Amino acid sequence: MRRKGVNYSKFGYIFTFPFVLAFLIFSLYPILYTAFIGFTNMQGLIPKPIHILDNPFQNFKDLLFDNASFRKSLINTGLLWIINFIPQIVLALLLTAWFTNARLNIKGKGLFKVLLYMPNIITASTIAVLFSTLFAYPMGPVNSLFDMMGWSHAPINFLQDKSTARGIVGFIQFWMWYGNTMIILIAGVMGINPALFESAAIDGANGFQTFFRITLPSLRTILLFTLITSMVGGLTMFDIPQLFLAGGPDDSTLTTSMFIYGQAFKGSYLYNRAAAASMIMFIISGVLSGFLFYLMRDRDEAKLKKAQKSYRKAAKAAVREV
Repeated sequence: MRRKGVNYSKFGYIFTFPFVLAFLIFSLYPILYTAFIGFTNMQGLIPKPIHILDNPFQNFKDLLFDNASFRKSLINTGLLWIINFIPQIVLALLLTAWFTNARLNIKGKGLFKVLLYMPNIITASTIAVLFSTLFAYPMGPVNSLFDMMGWSHAPINFLQDKSTARGIVGFIQFWMWYGNTMIILIAGVMGINPALFESAAIDGANGFQTFFRITLPSLRTILLFTLITSMVGGLTMFDIPQLFLAGGPDDSTLTTSMFIYGQAFKGSYLYNRAAAASMIMFIISGVLSGFLFYLMRDRDEAKLKKAQKSYRKAAKAAVREV
């Protein structure tokens, strides 16, 4: 008798159903509802009938062209992300190269990794209190150090200067996340075929050549993941600027997430404007992610696919002629 095979695909659908259900209820529906609110007149704490505006894009137009605070929050968000991400990725790559170099044979790698990753597990409120104390005015550890070293003859109010406030927030974000980026990159290096490194060592390649010719090209996918997650995290930056400086001084650390929160839940309850700002950030994230995918694509593979496509077209044309 012919035995009936077991179809295991249904079990996959069963196990993924809870996630799909949770995603539809708690993610997809709120996203679609937020997009809808952006085209309406939904305002105020007391529920009122919702109507789509005569010009559905009026909320978006007001934000982009008439709201200086929103434009400033966009600029601040971009600056803070650049300030923290560039040193973050550079230091994470250097530490990755250091930890994964077999020739150095570093002792206590596990302890170093734990210590470097530890800032990422400290709560944002604790870090905000810590740095507020460090840069306190007029008497704080940093001001005391500057006075002791003779670098400053008068206390510096770091938290009331726009440049230093942005720099401190950017440094906090860098300090919190470089360990996480380092762990991801190390995991990516561990997934590279060891035969490649052995072949490079046999051919006489030094550490720099191995890192730039083998490690970095092999980490393209991991770097893309790191760039996109960091970009999304930077665009949604909220906790540190909010808890540390509440957007000050003079809105110099006001981020888009703080602006959205303020529009929706602080006094005015402009849910439509907050929803429109959220969708603008969603579009910006999508465009930048697409640009990163294009920039980090495998050019050799793209050329191969293009050549194969041209070959198939030529073959079809030849068949038609026959």
